[in-house]
Amino acid sequence: MTTLKPKPWIDAIAPYVPGRSTTDSGVKAAKLSSNENPLGTAPSVREAFASAAATLNIYPDAGATALREAIGAHYGVDPTRVIHGTGSDEVLHLACGAFAGPGDEVLYVRYGFSVYPIAARRVGATPVEAPDVDYATDVDSLLAAVTDRTRVVFIANPNNPTGTYLPRSELLRLHAGLPRDCLFVVDQAYTEYLSPEDDDGAFELATSEPNVLVTRTFSKIFGLAAERIGWGYGPADVIQAMHKIRAPFNVSTAGQQAAIQSLKAMDFVEASRVHNETWRGWLVEQIGSLGNAGLRAVPSKANFVLVLFEGRVTAEVAYTGLMERGYIVRWLPGQGLRHGLRISIGTEEQTQGMMAALREIVAG
Repeated sequence: MTTLKPKPWIDAIAPYVPGRSTTDSGVKAAKLSSNENPLGTAPSVREAFASAAATLNIYPDAGATALREAIGAHYGVDPTRVIHGTGSDEVLHLACGAFAGPGDEVLYVRYGFSVYPIAARRVGATPVEAPDVDYATDVDSLLAAVTDRTRVVFIANPNNPTGTYLPRSELLRLHAGLPRDCLFVVDQAYTEYLSPEDDDGAFELATSEPNVLVTRTFSKIFGLAAERIGWGYGPADVIQAMHKIRAPFNVSTAGQQAAIQSLKAMDFVEASRVHNETWRGWLVEQIGSLGNAGLRAVPSKANFVLVLFEGRVTAEVAYTGLMERGYIVRWLPGQGLRHGLRISIGTEEQTQGMMAALREIVAG
């Protein structure tokens, strides 16, 4: 009897592991493992979501026309050059599906988003990891890793899970050094947490260049993680190719309505950004005070901080200890970060409580 086997490139995939939401012992915990918005969702957005209940029996608009038009109006882009997805994850997969395959290479930086190698292997392409410099994206290393087989280059800006940021001048230099037959994907899932002066120029590139795609999500600062709504903006022919393999009806009616309303709730978005900036700064300062114990915070522009454990207390010990005290953070040994914990910025109470617990663990 013949044994049915998946393709070898599927066998090679290490599945995505989400942030945990429960502890080993079932203790109620503060979830600081998935970079969610601790302030929740704007009330007007929840109302828009609930209003869709009357049409549960009807398929959503497959083209998400109103949502794409709202995105176009809000960001000043052509809505016909916008693609919607089940979270930005689907958009990233579509980029690989449309432009890479067996024999091709997909390039990203070490300590990049773990979906990138999965998206590459899913279509039979080879994932290639370029060296970082102190956990940050290094343009020279990426350009040195480009070959005639490179078809897609991913960069998250700010990066997940490190929180590091590539400034505009470096991002433009990276694009300028890439071949024109290579799709440059700038993953901006955390861009709303940046200060206005930190614009990396990716939208301008996606408007004027034939090989740049920018991806965004409503899961983070907008507080719609449960609905999985992402989108991408790029050249018309790139978007058209991705639409060909996009799942039909991939964003629910409720999700579309909530996302549209989210773009009108900018007071909530700004309050979320300010909260994050305040408590991220506080957390980094607190971690800095534990430098003698071997703890170090990687500079972050996102809604989380990667804390490195380079002394007596290991990241695994801290991870377990925090969980026992009711705080779930993200330990990432599968990404080569056995010595690090990614800690999402929570509410004031959660952030202060987690830090007190961490101090207790380090002192113990």
